[in-house]
Parts: sequence; C-alpha cells; structure tokens
Amino acid sequence: MNEQSSDLRETVRQRYAAAATTVTEGAAACCGSGPTAVEVDAHFGSGLYDADERADLPAEAVAASLGCGNPTAVAELRDGDRVLDLGSGGGIDVLLSARRVGPTGKAYGLDMTEEMLALALANAEKAGAGNVEFLKGSIEAIPLPANTIDVVISNCVINLSVDKPAVFAEMFRVLKPGGRIGISDVVADDALTSAQRAERGDYVGCIAGALSFAEYRAGLEAAGFTDVGITPTHAVADGMHSAIVRATKAATTATGPGAPAARSADGSCCGVSACCTPAEEAVDPAVGVDEAKSATGCGCTS
Repeated sequence: MNEQSSDLRETVRQRYAAAATTVTEGAAACCGSGPTAVEVDAHFGSGLYDADERADLPAEAVAASLGCGNPTAVAELRDGDRVLDLGSGGGIDVLLSARRVGPTGKAYGLDMTEEMLALALANAEKAGAGNVEFLKGSIEAIPLPANTIDVVISNCVINLSVDKPAVFAEMFRVLKPGGRIGISDVVADDALTSAQRAERGDYVGCIAGALSFAEYRAGLEAAGFTDVGITPTHAVADGMHSAIVRATKAATTATGPGAPAARSADGSCCGVSACCTPAEEAVDPAVGVDEAKSATGCGCTS
C-alpha cells in the first residue's frame, strides 16, 4: 500500500473512531437525554431505516449509523443464513440481520476500528443477540475461510476502500457457491471524472471514492460475480447516487479447459488456494500457480 493510500485509510479510521466516541460519550453523559447521533447529511444515517426496525434496537446502534441505505431490506435474508457485514460500525445492520436469519443463522460484523467494535459489542449485549460475532480486520483481507458465507452486505463502506478490487475478490472468496451480495453504496454517473467526484465531497464522506456504475459492474464481474444489478435509490450529490448493488456467486461452475475450477471446503482447487481470484497461490510452495493448474488441466475464465 502506498503512502497516500495509507493516509486515506488512517483518515477513515480516525473519522469512524471519533463517531463511535461521540455516541459512547453521549450515552454516558449523566445529564443528557440519551446517545448523541453523529451528524451526517440528510441522505445518510438512521433515517433511512423504518421506524419499526429501529424501535427495538439499542439507541447507540441507531445513533452510530452512518450508511447511505438499508442493505438488510434488500439482501433477501433467510432463516439459517450466515451473513457478513463489511464495515459494521456500531452494529445496526448486524443486529437487524441477526433478527432476520434467526437462531439457526449467524451475523458477522467486520470493522477495522477498535472504538466501533467496542460500541458494537456493547450494543449486541444490550440487544441480547446471541447469534452475532464481531471481527477486527480490513475489508480487503476478510478474516474468514473461503466458501462459508451465504450473504455479504455493506452500507456505504466499499466507497471508503483504497483497494476496491481486493474487496470484490474477498467477497467472492468468502461466499459459498450460490451466495449473494446485497450492498448499499454511493455510485457515480459514468460521465463524472475522478476529479469531478472529488469536487462533490471528501473521501470519508463516501463521495470522492465512489466508483461509476460501469466501474462497479466491471469490478464485480472481474472478481467472478454474475447477475450484477446496480439500482440507484436517491441522489446524494449532483451526479452521485445511493444505490443498491446485487450480484451472485454462481452455484455451479462449468467444466473443461479454461473453465473455473470447483473449490473445496478450504477454498482450494487444483492445488491452488483462493482459486480464480487475484489472491490465488499454489498450495505447494515448491510449484507455481500455473504449474499447479496445468498438472490437473484446469484454469479460470477471465
């Protein structure tokens, strides 16, 4: 990671750490009227959730919401699903997901910010949610095994990544065959340049880092996703939209030369781990990726 990318990531981390601290200190104030909501634009935050969804959640989880949509409303969660929320913040989407998947399912939250993780854990305890787990890590290197998640959700966080191709590859890796994504994110009109996106807002405000519709689709397809759909829901700036992003990891793969190889439970195929993703490596360090695949006659589509 270059110095500029490191600086951007640290800026994002500091912003979200401060947001968590604001909510925590608001909740702890002896003379206050409750948790203090983080100040966000009207197009972001807890107002994008239905009142009945917010009603039974800890006030701190609602106050810490910084997203641009409601991914749990579009992800078609089912009983027993294992769900992963990228950039889970104060835990609002994890807690809502846990309700939807029921006691036989599980909701994971992944965040890189200690302060947000502490807030999310406290919120889960207040909510009495026993089917949740919060993990510390980056969305570019998800600390979960391959082929273990049914649904990946995220709420206006992928925009903040400095390496979006890595995020797409990691989502694909952890999803089971047939798994899907249901994401809320900010997406730019295809005509807008990077400079024009930056003019409309700063990076941590989810604007400057936005992909265009075409870039988002191409990035997901390059990672291996199919049935990609990107639907704008409301404008957040001139030429910038909150959008619902859906895509699927194929349940079955084709066979024959050049077809994606089937993956085993540990994510390896044909002697290769993280198969058919930018992170693939030969299981046997004594051979290269191409050699491992050639020995078994399999490969990946472009």
